[in-house]
This record gives sequence, C-alpha cells and structure tokens, in this order.
Amino acid sequence: MNNCCALNSYDVNTQISRSIDKELEKERRTRAREIKILLLGAGESGKSTFLKQMRLIHGVGFHHDLLLQYQHVIYSNIVQGMRVLCDARCKLKIPWTDEENSTDSDILLNTSPNFIDQFKFNQLLPSIERCWTDNGIKETFSRRNLFQISDSVGYFYDELDRIGKKDWTPTPTDILHSRLATKGIYELNIMIEKHPFKFIDVGGQRSQRSKWLQCFDGITSLLFLVAVNEFDQVLLEDRSTNRLQESCTIFDVIINNHIFNKVSIILFLNKFDLLREKVSSSLSPKSKLSTYFPTYRGSDSDINEISNFILNMFKELNRNPNKEFFYHFTTAIDTENIKIVFNSVKKTILNRNLEQLMLR
Repeated sequence: MNNCCALNSYDVNTQISRSIDKELEKERRTRAREIKILLLGAGESGKSTFLKQMRLIHGVGFHHDLLLQYQHVIYSNIVQGMRVLCDARCKLKIPWTDEENSTDSDILLNTSPNFIDQFKFNQLLPSIERCWTDNGIKETFSRRNLFQISDSVGYFYDELDRIGKKDWTPTPTDILHSRLATKGIYELNIMIEKHPFKFIDVGGQRSQRSKWLQCFDGITSLLFLVAVNEFDQVLLEDRSTNRLQESCTIFDVIINNHIFNKVSIILFLNKFDLLREKVSSSLSPKSKLSTYFPTYRGSDSDINEISNFILNMFKELNRNPNKEFFYHFTTAIDTENIKIVFNSVKKTILNRNLEQLMLR
C-alpha cells in the first residue's frame, strides 16, 4: 500500500516537473523571439506620446482606470500651465488687459496643481478662462520659449468648454496631448503581427539617466527621439543649456558607443509640426535658428533648409563609417504620421531581430 502511494506521489511530482519545464521552455522561446525596443531622448522629446500611439494603433487602447488617471493629469496640466503663464507674465512685466484678472491669477498661483479632481477643476475653471482670454496672457504665451511650459497647453485652453463639462472623458487626442513626466522605467508589451514587442521607456531628465544602463541588455533596436522645435529653449534642469544641443550631446554618446554596434538605431526628429509653426510664426521674431546656432547660414524662414541643418547636426556626430542609422521627421501626436513611420521602421526592426535569432 505504501509503495503504491509512493509511486503515485512520484508520478504526480514528475508530471508537475515536466509541466514546469514545458512552461519554462515556452517562455524561453517567447523571450528569444521578443523584440525589445528602447526609447531614449531628453525630457519632453515625445517618448511617452509615441507609446500612447502604439496603444492606439495596435488596438490596446486605454482601460477605464487609465482614462480616469489621464483625466486628473489633464486637469493638472491645465492648472499648472496657467500658473506658469501668470508667473511668467509678471516676470516679463507684461501688463494685464483687464487688471481684475490679477485676482484670478492670485487664486491660481495659490493652488497646488499636484492633484486636481473634477470638483476642484470646475472651481478654478472661470479663473482659467478669464486669464486665457486676457491679451497679456496671450502675449506671454507667444514668448513661451523664454520659460518652461508644456507644448500642449494651448490645445487644452482652446478646448476648455468641452473639458469643463461634467460628462467629459478624455479622447485619444486629449491623451496624446497630456503630459506626465516618466519616472523610472516603463514597459509596454504588445503583439504586433504575431511578434512580441517590448517597448521600454526611460525618463529623459538628467536625474533619470542613471537608469538607462539597466535597459541596454538584449535590445533589438533603439529609438532616439529629439524635439526639433526646441532649438530656442533651455533645459529645465539648469536653465542655461540649449535643449537641441543637449539632445546632440546625448546622441553623440549613444551612436558612438560600442554597446550599440549591433543594434539598429533609429532617429525620430520629432515635433516637426511645432518646428514648422515656430519657423512660420510672426509671433516669435526672436526665435531664429541662426540666433542660437550661428553656423546655420540658410534662411530663418525656410523649413526645408532648417530641417536639413538639424538632421546634419546629428549625422555628423556618427564617427563610425560602418554604423548606419535611420531617421524620420515625425509628429508624435499625429496618429496617421506615426502609423506610416512605424510601418517603415518595423521592417528594419524585424530584419534585425531575424539576424540576431540566426546568430543564436
């Protein structure tokens, strides 16, 4: 009897062991096929927006809890943006069109933007609306290259009537315009054409870059994003370093690092729509590329000459004649643009992954 029980126990344990081995082997094969894409770039270059597009394009979407989270993020973006504009108006000594709006400014400046729920937002909404319609704030907004503010706040202020409604739920476009700085490491897993893709987003601020090294192992491709419209802006971290120059410095380290010799590097020259707007805008006459990059000899109003100059800045950093990298001008908030660009990029990535599998 005891021998029979012992045999049954042995059979059960053997089956469990084989089942575990089978699952481990399945996981190993999946990992071998996994395509790891690392997103790098300075802060506010558009990495998180690109991942949002991957969710939309490949049908992952945003579940209810995530929509609720973005609702609070957008409320905070709107409040914080107006606080920044009110503060900048004062520092730039731009007068109010209506002095009574200074009371609304005080209300906003004395409000913490860390967590804004719908009730609090609706309390602040009249003050935000009055400030936004004041020409003093509009003039301040036109000079936003002089201070730190999110690119997307103008979009939200033009949508205040809709966002202020009690039944408002963030649309995909709203979410793409929202801004929440990435802290630490964020991973997104998506099946694309039966291939497991793992996108890894790491914070781009200087304080977050120490975490980049943790993500270098086993990557298939590296997407490096640059905000090309930021040629006339400085970093939040030190208020002196030119943002575009900072991106060049980081890319120089990446493209010439032997760690990435066998990794396909793809450069996304992002926010091209904002670059075009800045170049053609009569509201920012001081925002001339030649003012910030004296080696530029082209026209300050020719978007083609300007974009080629910026592209060549990055091309010239590559000191390895055998190291090829690919590039695309992108608009991260434009779903169709990212869909087209990613379809092109995907072929390069899949070919690189196939090469790596054949070498194993």
